[in-house]
Amino acid sequence: MFSPRDTADILVEALPYIKKFFGQTIVIKYGGNAMISDELKSKVITDITLMKYVGIRPVVVHGGGPDITGFLQKIGKKSEFVSGLRVTDKETMAIAEMVLIGKVNSEIVNRLSQAGNHAIGLSGKDGNLIRARKKLAEVHREGKIERVDIGYVGEVESITASVLSDMLEGGYIPVVAPVGVGESGESYNINADYVAAKVAGALHAEKLLLLTDVEGIYKNYADRSSFISSLTEEEARRYIDDGVISGGMIPKVEACLGALAEGTRKTSIIDGRLPHSLLLELFTEQGIGTEIVR
Repeated sequence: MFSPRDTADILVEALPYIKKFFGQTIVIKYGGNAMISDELKSKVITDITLMKYVGIRPVVVHGGGPDITGFLQKIGKKSEFVSGLRVTDKETMAIAEMVLIGKVNSEIVNRLSQAGNHAIGLSGKDGNLIRARKKLAEVHREGKIERVDIGYVGEVESITASVLSDMLEGGYIPVVAPVGVGESGESYNINADYVAAKVAGALHAEKLLLLTDVEGIYKNYADRSSFISSLTEEEARRYIDDGVISGGMIPKVEACLGALAEGTRKTSIIDGRLPHSLLLELFTEQGIGTEIVR
């Protein structure tokens, strides 16, 4: 147990950061194990609630891939992936939309509301929040890149920032499902990292936080002492080119770079498996994870 003095010291350490982020918009990409473990779910909701009550304007963008896969398995439909993207026919898109909006989004909104917040759930189809277009998968074959149509998988064309700004001004926490709307009204399933990045850029957010299942970025993952706590845009691009950043970390870093390019001040990739990871990143001197800055 902390002594009263220890508790006071912790609060005093947090004060400069509370002042720094007061009134600022922070976009949280909520995904990974933090969405699966009930204990971590509770911790994330507590973190977001504290952020709201000290004057921060949080926006939550969530994933839901494991929930979609689980539902597809229940109905006997096999999930197929091409270059890490889910092949999404019309039936799969309808299921994805139902799971992301009807189950995952509503659960997050309910938990936030039960914690004393005013939260509103929405998808990219509400108010044309996320205008989307079809995204083709890139397949490398015999030294050539082929672009393959994998159905209703999309990429963000534009964000209607006023929809979110109005909610933030009204004191609400927007909770966004990564479903976009196409030119003809069709739905698209979009990678939540990229949606969060586009939302952060459109709102000129102070910070984008990506919750993941790893500590951050290493120069060499086998060497735990090679952890990288901070990167510039230039360094991040060089590490991708050199293969230091690879695999599933590439889209996360690209999302951060995209957010910075569109007006977000700072971005961080943090370990969502760590209880109260959001508070540790925002309100402590050392922070956690890897920060990518201009």
